[in-house]
Amino acid sequence: MPEIQTNSPEHALLPKITAALATVNDPEIRKPITDLGMVERVDIDEAGAVFVRVLLTISGCPLKGPIERDVTAAVAAVQGVTDVRVELGVMTDEQRSELRRGLNGGRAERSIPFARPDSTTRVILVASGKGGVGKSSVTVNLAMALAQAGHSVGVLDADIYGHSIPAMLGVADARPTSIGDDNESMILPVPTNGIQVMSIGMLKPERSQVVAWRGPILDRALTQMLADVHWSDPDFLIVDMPPGTGDVQISLGQKLPNAEVIVVTTPQAAAAEVAERAGTMASMMNQKVIGVVENMAYLEVECPHCSEHHQVEVFGSGGGDEVAEVLTARLGYDVELLGRVPLDLELRSGGDEGAPVVVSAPHHPSSVVLRELADRIGQRRRSLVGLRLGLTPTGK
Repeated sequence: MPEIQTNSPEHALLPKITAALATVNDPEIRKPITDLGMVERVDIDEAGAVFVRVLLTISGCPLKGPIERDVTAAVAAVQGVTDVRVELGVMTDEQRSELRRGLNGGRAERSIPFARPDSTTRVILVASGKGGVGKSSVTVNLAMALAQAGHSVGVLDADIYGHSIPAMLGVADARPTSIGDDNESMILPVPTNGIQVMSIGMLKPERSQVVAWRGPILDRALTQMLADVHWSDPDFLIVDMPPGTGDVQISLGQKLPNAEVIVVTTPQAAAAEVAERAGTMASMMNQKVIGVVENMAYLEVECPHCSEHHQVEVFGSGGGDEVAEVLTARLGYDVELLGRVPLDLELRSGGDEGAPVVVSAPHHPSSVVLRELADRIGQRRRSLVGLRLGLTPTGK
């Protein structure tokens, strides 16, 4: 823990106040502010009034309000403290460099933490063969449901051209915090509703700006969002993939070799055939396809004649089963149909309003299926079959 300056080294309250400050986490980095060197000074007078100076990572830190409130509340709760005054300062360039080195484990080079063999994060790529099948809706609701179940979750919007994740999570106008300069920087993902979010849309000067990049620039952008973002080692990183089998799929296959893939399709045969290609592409990149989700599976309506609820298969039926069966035969291992998500007005409106259905309408049919999907994913252990373990054989 970095040394904290004080004019009260012998004061009986100092150890208790230091311990209380250690319970306050930076909302973006998710580590105690005492470990991050953010607490510069603690002074205590004879009457028990406490002064705390906290250093923010940047002058315009968007979460300075919550930090100040949390510090005030933590110190005020210490028995014997009569008053609390918190002053906010800003780290120097040297202090920020030290913070970056500490968060990187002392490594100066750009590395993707999820690609290391000892990474404990499960990377789930949500893929589809074509657009318009609800892949992003599955992504945001799966992420939120996993967070509701107690997992730490990051969401990466890798759909470079169609980045809709920020809007669907209600953070379309948010900007990530960057620590450092252009030559040595670290980006902090945007926190919202218990998850961390990163999207190329958050790095554009304006929401209306069009992204028109080709292969090499796409690759650098993906590296930046994986290597330069401090993800805090989440239990899950859910990646919203672009549709199809193009540059981004190849690039992420190389950068995230141990990722698992969920293929999203709709019931009709044409969509199912295209979805099979997305699963095959993942296998070509040595990524394991763990299952299929059939979206827009049916519409539940109340019959005007019998008042019973019936499932109307607006887009046909069987697409999800077909994709699972074809991929099982093609890949040589069992690919399950993980769930059939119904057409649901709340699912659509929740995405438009930035309020995922698993949060805004937890008892709706689509929400129930998506939370069951998250439960299955959360309870499932990552298979070591086919994973690159980073082991080097030695001679006898």
